[in-house]
Amino acid sequence: MRLTLRLNGDCVRTFHVALAERLSQLPGMELAIDARPAAGGVPRGAEALFQLETLIHRLPTNGTAKRVPLSTLAGHARASTPADLTIDLVGDVEPQGRRVWRLTYDGVCGEEALLALILAGRTPLARLEQNGAVVAEGRLGTEYHGIALASFQDMLARSAGLTVAAVNGAARSSLPTLPEPSSEAAAPAMPSAAKLGVRAAKATARRVVQQIYHLCYNAPHWRVGWRETGGHDLYAQRAHPKSGWRDLPDDGSRFYADPFPVLYRGQVTLFVEDYIHRTGKAILSAVAFGPNGPAGTPKPVLELPYHLSYPFVFERDGEMWMVPESSANRTVDLYRATAFPGGWVREATLLSDIVASDATLVEHGGRWWMFATVRDGGGAFSDQLHLWSAPDFRGPWTAHPKNPVLIDIASARPAGRMVSSGDQLLRPVQDCRRSYGAALGIARVTQLDEAGFEQVVETILNPGAGWAGRKLHTLNEAGGLEFIDGSAMAPRWKTPRRDAMPTGPGDGK
Repeated sequence: MRLTLRLNGDCVRTFHVALAERLSQLPGMELAIDARPAAGGVPRGAEALFQLETLIHRLPTNGTAKRVPLSTLAGHARASTPADLTIDLVGDVEPQGRRVWRLTYDGVCGEEALLALILAGRTPLARLEQNGAVVAEGRLGTEYHGIALASFQDMLARSAGLTVAAVNGAARSSLPTLPEPSSEAAAPAMPSAAKLGVRAAKATARRVVQQIYHLCYNAPHWRVGWRETGGHDLYAQRAHPKSGWRDLPDDGSRFYADPFPVLYRGQVTLFVEDYIHRTGKAILSAVAFGPNGPAGTPKPVLELPYHLSYPFVFERDGEMWMVPESSANRTVDLYRATAFPGGWVREATLLSDIVASDATLVEHGGRWWMFATVRDGGGAFSDQLHLWSAPDFRGPWTAHPKNPVLIDIASARPAGRMVSSGDQLLRPVQDCRRSYGAALGIARVTQLDEAGFEQVVETILNPGAGWAGRKLHTLNEAGGLEFIDGSAMAPRWKTPRRDAMPTGPGDGK
């Protein structure tokens, strides 16, 4: 295939270089670059904001938004002959009978449109369009809300992934529906230089406040909530229980998150991410649980030189197995318990050389499936869903031919075990549009096979009166006990709590 990449030669970024390299490596691809100067682009005031954010947030200087000379693309041919396909990043290529895919953000082409959406606090809808028809689309995300440069770089990286997937025939042309009306608001305009200056001043002040906050509080700080379901779990209720949730106590020097309960030999045992603020790294801990709460304090069961979280634990063949998140090690590993709830030994490395978050396994249609969000070539950790399948949970695992099967910050990242509902699966998902782990969705999987993946998000649960705080990002149940997690404030002088008090309407966290 002869492909032309149209970009603005007056504003070449590392993003363009990376995209060109990825496209040129596709089988049978002949890539040419059309880098004629074009109007538009990010204004100088925004570039100044980027420089300030790099300084105050200590951001790397070699990200996808870094400006580079046009000569960096010299290894690619100049566009001279008609192409089979043109990817238009600028918005000035007229089809005239040719095949042109235009990259837009909420319907507007150009990187300035993407930045304007970020500055307005919107979730950009990226689309590749051909004569108004959608070829591929994705809801872009970031874990750096409020930092324009970091968000811009994450979304540029994911735009590259969306484009490569579309050219490779793997991208989807429609996103899962959400249980809320879509916004019809017009795309925002780029703020004036004066408003960008005000934003820069606010960014500096906000950073100072953040530093003061971190002197007084351990942050981020998560907490686990639990309750007896009485046969009515959140999948049935689709709302927080009126009775509220009870907290799993912590001493303030550490937090518990990612709760995974399991019923084994008549006893519920809760596994959690156990994050120690002093070390800045998490281990995995476990505690026996009953109707009256935990039987003591969670005790360490697995500690490694790198960060661990999301202890996906399950029973199979009479033994207990676990797939924890170990993205810091660039692996997805399988462990077996030799002295449950401890004694975990590594049985296999299921995936390697990959930054995969929250790997979740499920048996469906005669095969095992693994769900995880993947960060490749930069971008967010939470908006790009990949699938793998295997004849056995031990492997070998094969990547889905249409990976990434979904680019959607609202519903890509797993949030706990999947549960059966008739012949379909219900999938808890993280809605990270407002921030990482901001809300929890319940999606119904309508297709899961080698041909593709489809889901419909039926419910979104938010923190609020029923679960105080600003986060909600895990849902699991075992033995009639249900667990969630969310954020909390943890003063550095916090007195250890010995009780597990109800958390519901009126809780002040």
